[in-house]
Amino acid sequence: MKFILPDLPFDFDALEPYIDMKTMHIHHDKHHQGYTDKLNKAVEDTDLEGKSIEQILKKISKYSADVRNNGGGFYNHSLFWQILSPDNGSHPEGGSAIEQHITRKFGHFDNFKSEFKKAATGQFGSGWAWLCVDVKMGDIFITSTPNQDNPLMDVADFQGIPILGLDVWEHAYYLKYQNRRPDYVDAFFEIINWEAVNHRLEAARTEVAMEQAAI
Repeated sequence: MKFILPDLPFDFDALEPYIDMKTMHIHHDKHHQGYTDKLNKAVEDTDLEGKSIEQILKKISKYSADVRNNGGGFYNHSLFWQILSPDNGSHPEGGSAIEQHITRKFGHFDNFKSEFKKAATGQFGSGWAWLCVDVKMGDIFITSTPNQDNPLMDVADFQGIPILGLDVWEHAYYLKYQNRRPDYVDAFFEIINWEAVNHRLEAARTEVAMEQAAI
């Protein structure tokens, strides 16, 4: 079973003015397609065929750099499209699980936004900023990873289940924002699909609870 490039859940121009149509088209149809094709080539005729991307990433230290780079690129972008929306943004719904977790962890949404922006702008070179669920405690935390790594990988400094991620590779924003990464990060907060993030949080916490119960 081959990995398949997922469709965008919105039109290429749907996120304007925050992310422009040309960037979305190149990002999805060129970059993400490239990671998908190279991942399929990297796992072809190996024991990784038929495994889910999550199964592969959780043991990524055992596999080649091609699998690591392109598997990460495939997973990261697949998540990224799902947590973007032209109809959401700014703040999560009051009373939602994600809103409660953010308030409990960071005290106020603005504190969370500041910490996330710090992670995104402080990531040197290419990489990602993440909001994750801790695999041991079920709490949320912010981290960043270089290149196409992510917190699911067993090589990550801080391991967790990603529920929100921001691509800070230059191909994600350079056509519109040039070197102004902080402006791109601010724009990102206007197009977050908080309902999708909330669903990911609840699924991740259920997964953590099941794993802890099995120990």
